[in-house]
Amino acid sequence: MPDDIALVKREVDDVKQVFTKALKLFSSFDVTTAEALPYGLKPHTRSVSWLVEQVVCQSIRANDSEIGISEVNYELPDTELHDIEFVSQGVRYYVNIKSHQVDKKANKNDISAVVKLYERYRDVPDYRLYYACIGIRFDTAHANRRIHFEETDMIVFSPQFLPLYVNPTNDKIQAFYSHTPEFRTRDEFMEALRESSKTLRLK
Repeated sequence: MPDDIALVKREVDDVKQVFTKALKLFSSFDVTTAEALPYGLKPHTRSVSWLVEQVVCQSIRANDSEIGISEVNYELPDTELHDIEFVSQGVRYYVNIKSHQVDKKANKNDISAVVKLYERYRDVPDYRLYYACIGIRFDTAHANRRIHFEETDMIVFSPQFLPLYVNPTNDKIQAFYSHTPEFRTRDEFMEALRESSKTLRLK
C-alpha cells in the first residue's frame, strides 16, 4: 500500500477518535426555548447545520486538553474548505463538519467545489482535508427543540477516497456520506479531479 494512502487511512481514524471523544462530552443541546417556539421546530437538517457545526467546534475548543489536542481554531472565513483545525500528536488536521439526520433516507450531498479543493491540494502539499459527518436526532419529546448527537452514526472520510462523481451543473463533488472508500494516492486523486471537472479540463 502506498505510504500516502496508509497515512490518510490512519488520519481518518485519528479524526474519528477526536470527534468521538468530543461527542461523549457533549451529547445534546437545545436549539431554542418553548417560549420562543411554543409549537416546536420543523426538523430540517439544513436549518440547524450551522448551529451543529458551532456547538461541535466550541465543545472541542472548550475541552481540547481532555480530548488530547491543541491549537484549536474554528474562527475561519465562510469560504474556507474546513470548519476547524487542530493539532493532535504533532500533526495539524483540517476538518469540515457536516450533519445528517439518522432517521432519514440517505441522499447524495454536495461535498466540495472541485476547483477550490484541487487548487488547495496542488498549492499546499501538506494539506489533507477530512469530513466529520455528525449524526443528529431531533428530540420529539421536546417538540424538536432539542438535538441529540448520535455518536454511533458519525462518519469520517477523506475526499481522496470518495467514489468520485462531479455534478456537471455546479462542478461540485457529490457523494453519500456513508460509502465504500476507493483508495487512491494523492496524485491519482488530483488526476481524477481533473478528469471529472469540466472547469479544470478547460483551464
